[in-house]
Amino acid sequence: MTMVPFAGSGGLRAIAGMALLAGAALLPARLGAQQGVAADPILAAIDSVAMEDSRVEELAQALTDSIGPRLTGTPGMQAANEWVAERYREWGIGVRIEPYGTWPGWRRGVTHVDLLEPRVKTLRAMLHPWSAPTNGPRTAKVVQFPEVARKAELEAWLAGVRGRAVLLDAAPVTCRPAESWERWGGEEASARVEDAAAEAEARWEARLASAGVDLPRLISMLAEAGATAVLTTDWTGGWGATRLHGMGSDLIPMINLSCEDYGLLFRLAERGQGPVIRIEAEAEFLGPVQVANTIATIPGTELPDEYVILSAHLDSWDGASGATDNGTGTVVMMEAMRILKEVYPHPRRTIIAGHWSGEEQGIHGSAAFAADHPEIVAGIQVALNQDNGTGPIERIFMEGFAEVAPVFEQWLAQMPGDLAEGIELISPGTPSGGTSDHSSFICRGAPAFFLRSGDWDYGTYTWHTELDTFDKIALDEVRRNARFVAMLAYLASEHPEKLSRARAVEEWPECRVPQR
Repeated sequence: MTMVPFAGSGGLRAIAGMALLAGAALLPARLGAQQGVAADPILAAIDSVAMEDSRVEELAQALTDSIGPRLTGTPGMQAANEWVAERYREWGIGVRIEPYGTWPGWRRGVTHVDLLEPRVKTLRAMLHPWSAPTNGPRTAKVVQFPEVARKAELEAWLAGVRGRAVLLDAAPVTCRPAESWERWGGEEASARVEDAAAEAEARWEARLASAGVDLPRLISMLAEAGATAVLTTDWTGGWGATRLHGMGSDLIPMINLSCEDYGLLFRLAERGQGPVIRIEAEAEFLGPVQVANTIATIPGTELPDEYVILSAHLDSWDGASGATDNGTGTVVMMEAMRILKEVYPHPRRTIIAGHWSGEEQGIHGSAAFAADHPEIVAGIQVALNQDNGTGPIERIFMEGFAEVAPVFEQWLAQMPGDLAEGIELISPGTPSGGTSDHSSFICRGAPAFFLRSGDWDYGTYTWHTELDTFDKIALDEVRRNARFVAMLAYLASEHPEKLSRARAVEEWPECRVPQR
C-alpha cells in the first residue's frame, strides 16, 4: 500500500508530510522502522520528549495517591475531573468538563470490623459501594443464611434475624492459590481442592435458590427484618486479593470481607462457636449528583471535522485507588496529549482525549458522549482505547473492520523497533459489544480499537481489588505506552485517507443506552 501526496501547511507539518511520503510503503516485517523515526522530525521529537522528559510518574502518583479512588457519583470522581482538566490547562490544551447526566451520590467513610468472640481479631473489611452505613458501632452475632424448603420456613427464620450479621456467600474451601496447591501438593491435591470448592459453591447456590426469591429481594427482606449487616466475600484466587466491585444496598450495610476473615466467621458460625463482631461503617448518601466526562482537544488544521480520539475511563472502583484500572490508561492518554501539544501543536486532524465517567457501571460516559455528538462519531478517523492494566501494549484488535489492518501495519512500520516488534494485530476480529469504552463508538460503525496490555497479574491481583495501588504500576511500561499512543495518534492524524469502515462480519453490536 502506498500513501498519496497531500497538501501541507508549512513548517514542521510540511517536513513531516515529506517524511511520511518517503517511508510510505508497507513493510511486512516492519524493517527499517528506526530509519523512519530518524527521517520524520515529529516521530523523532515524540521519541525524545517521551523518553527524556516524561511526566508519567508524577501524574500517576498524584492521581492514585492524592486524588485516590474515583467511584462514579462520588466527590473523588468530581475531584478527578477537575484535576485532569487543570493539567490540560497547564499544558495549554483546550479542555471542558462535559456533564451527561446524574448518578446516586455517595461518600465513603471509615469501615472497621472486629471479631469480639470467641477471640479478638481486627478483620479486613470494607463497606460495599453505595451501601447504607451502620450509623455508629453495632455489635452482632454472625449467622449463616439457612437451608429452607418452604416460604414459611424462611419467614420463621427472618423473625429471629434482628440484630444478626448474615453470611450470604459460600464458605471458601481455601484461600491458598491453585498454583500453590499444585506446586506443593501435586496435581491430585490441586484437583481435590478445586472439586471441593466447586461443590461447596454449588451447595450454597442451591441453598440460596431454595429461598425462592432473587438476591436483591432477599437483601431487602433481611433489612426489613432488622438484620444488622450482610457479609460477603469475592476472592480473586490470588494471595490476599479481594474484589470490591458491586453495588451495595441503601437499606442495610453490606460488608465485604477478605477470603481469610470470611472463612473464619463462616467456620465459627457453622460449628456453633458463637462468633460476635463489632461493625462501624460510615457513609453518606448525597442524592442525585451531576456526572461528567473530561474532554481535551487539540484542534485540527486541515481536517478539523475529522478526529483522532484517545480514550480511557477515569472512574474506578474504590477498594483501592484504581491504579491499573484505569489510572494507567488515563495517564497514558494525558501524557500522549502533552507530548503531542509540545511537538505537534497543529495536527492535520483534531485530536481529542476522552476521560470517561461511568465505565464501570456500563460505559455510560462514553456512550452518552457518542450519542450526544453524532458529528464527531461521523468524523472519527480512529479511536484508541486503553483499559487493562500496566503492561506494555501487545495486541490491537481490529474489531471486525475489514480493511484497517494494513494501515496499522503501515503505521507500525514507521515506529521504533522496540515499540512495533511486539505488537500483534488481531484481524479482522469481532466487534466489541461493551467490554470497554471503544464499544460506544464501534456500535455506531466508527473505527475504534482496544489496545490490550500484557497481563502483569491484572485479573488476579489488581482488577477491581483492594491491591490496585500506585506501587503496582510498572512506570517504564506506562511511559512506553504513552510514547506508542502519541506516535499512533500522530500517524493517524497525518494519514492521507480516512480509514475504511467496511465490516468483515455481518452481526454488529447494538449501542447501549446510557443511564443519565
